[in-house]
Amino acid sequence: MFGYRVPAPDEAMLISGGRRGLGGAPFRVVTGHGKFVLPVFRKVRFLTLSMCESEVTETCVTRQGISLHVRAVIAFKVGNDHESIINAGQRFLSDQEQMSVLTGRIFAGHLRAIIGSMTVEEIVTERQKLAAEVLDTSKTEMAKIGLIVDSLQIQSIDDGDTGYIDAMSAPHKAAIQRQAQIAQAQATQAAVEAEQAAARKQAEYARQTAVVKAEYSAEVDRAQAQSAQAGPLAQAHAQQEVLAAQTELALRQAKLRQQQLVAEVVKPAEAEAERVRILAAAEAQRMKIQAEAAASYDRVALDRMLIDQLPQIVKEAAGGLAGANVNVLNGADGLGEIAAGLVSQGLTILDSVRQNLNGQDAGERRPEQNSERNKESALLQLRAGKERKANDGPVDVD
Repeated sequence: MFGYRVPAPDEAMLISGGRRGLGGAPFRVVTGHGKFVLPVFRKVRFLTLSMCESEVTETCVTRQGISLHVRAVIAFKVGNDHESIINAGQRFLSDQEQMSVLTGRIFAGHLRAIIGSMTVEEIVTERQKLAAEVLDTSKTEMAKIGLIVDSLQIQSIDDGDTGYIDAMSAPHKAAIQRQAQIAQAQATQAAVEAEQAAARKQAEYARQTAVVKAEYSAEVDRAQAQSAQAGPLAQAHAQQEVLAAQTELALRQAKLRQQQLVAEVVKPAEAEAERVRILAAAEAQRMKIQAEAAASYDRVALDRMLIDQLPQIVKEAAGGLAGANVNVLNGADGLGEIAAGLVSQGLTILDSVRQNLNGQDAGERRPEQNSERNKESALLQLRAGKERKANDGPVDVD
């Protein structure tokens, strides 16, 4: 719209003519919004509020008398408040490039003053402290001209040909070099160890590869050998199974033949032997019974024979008395006693013969032989008695 003016976001619009501005300023300040301006009766100018830069290169002398070439960069701008805009507008509105020149000169003076109160060591090691002191000392002066400093950076400090800074840094350089050498040696050692480890790994990998190849080759050889032996082994197993079956069949046949032999030979032989044994036992029992019967018969026959011969024995005994010299003292009683003695003697002879016959084996003699021998024994005993009586002389009978 005609007559309506709007400043940029980084600008301040200064309207002169008409009413005075704040605090008696010769212009009014408008920021952030537009304003109707009469084309003929009012005049509009714009003051930049953007960031500006100023570079300072200055030769300064330290407290030790050593010259230093210092290079610094200042970043500044016009303040956002109306007072700062008014102060800056009154000084730089017609030539805003002068803000950088004036700012550089102001900071150069403060920089020389502050460096003159410090040593080289402090300046080199405490650059931030130097920048802070320069900012503090220039803040009031910069505010008067409507400027504020955002930052101050000391970019370089050089002592020229004096070599003071180099000498000061020599121990640190040596330490740094030593550390660098140590680091390099450690890096070299680490590299060598890494190479050795890599070589060992490669050798181990090669060894494992060779082992695996050998195992694969051995496995292939075993498989081929097993495959080549499969046919003969199968045939041998088959023959072994046939032999085992034949052996089992032979054992079964032998066992069957043994059972047949037992049934055909051993059992009949055992039965025949048992039959013979039973028959022999029966025959022995029969013969024993016959022998016992014969012996019993012989004893009965002998007793009968002896009884039958007893009168003959007594007669022979009495006949022996005929030639003997016998004196009878008590008459008839004495004769009776003599006769009784003869009978008793015959009975004694009979018992003796019987006892002798009981000790002999009756089964080995026939009854007729036993009878004859018994007679002979009795007669012999009787004759022996006669001879004893004849030799004894007269017998007195009480």
